[in-house]
Amino acid sequence: MTLLSVEGLAVSLGGRAVLQDVSLTVDKGEVVGLIGPNGAGKTTLMRAILGILPHHGHSSLAQLPPRARGRAAAWMPQSREIAWPVSVETLVALGRTPHLAPGQRASAEDRAAVDHALERMGLQEFRHRIATALSGGEQARVLMARALAQDAPLLMADEPIAGLDPAHQISTMRAFASLAGEGQAVIVSLHDLGLGVRHCTRLIVLDQGRIVADGAPTSVLTPALLRDIFGISAWFETTPQGAVFQPLEVLE
Repeated sequence: MTLLSVEGLAVSLGGRAVLQDVSLTVDKGEVVGLIGPNGAGKTTLMRAILGILPHHGHSSLAQLPPRARGRAAAWMPQSREIAWPVSVETLVALGRTPHLAPGQRASAEDRAAVDHALERMGLQEFRHRIATALSGGEQARVLMARALAQDAPLLMADEPIAGLDPAHQISTMRAFASLAGEGQAVIVSLHDLGLGVRHCTRLIVLDQGRIVADGAPTSVLTPALLRDIFGISAWFETTPQGAVFQPLEVLE
């Protein structure tokens, strides 16, 4: 089942073309890693898909009314500012907003979704802590739990593992894989190609606002692409513990 369809998407900012003719689909069960150099257009693409940025072309999400869009896709932007000193539980419960009518109180189903999100991100013991008093990495996990509590078919996360320690980077990527295994889908922008290789079912490579590769990690991260797009060499091997990718050198 297709959860997202994008055709001919283009974005211009300040008179400059930032995205050009981007087309893709995302189906249930996929963890799609969106990768590319700094300035390639990854964040712009995700925001345009959601209708946050003006764009040309078609996005099946952007055309939905706001409440329906909130039920169809959860969004975790790069910005991790938490403005109000509320409890972790209260903040995560905001993820249920698209499912509630104005003035409607949370149901048992809503509370269960919050509990499940807290458990998934290892935050049960943080439930009654004030979110603004947590470390940056802990706040990132709380915001991820809020997105998970939304329980949308599609989760879109912009560099969600940046600033997390290695254990929580891995556990977050495993949580994405678990969501996909349950029939949802995830689009996640990444700079850590090693984690993308191990945990994504598919990689989409952006460069200068265009898709230059789209497919399974082992078919996408070729020596030629790593040289031409990222300017690096790398060691890439399938081991008994799974695929391992390690950047080696910057190529002149």
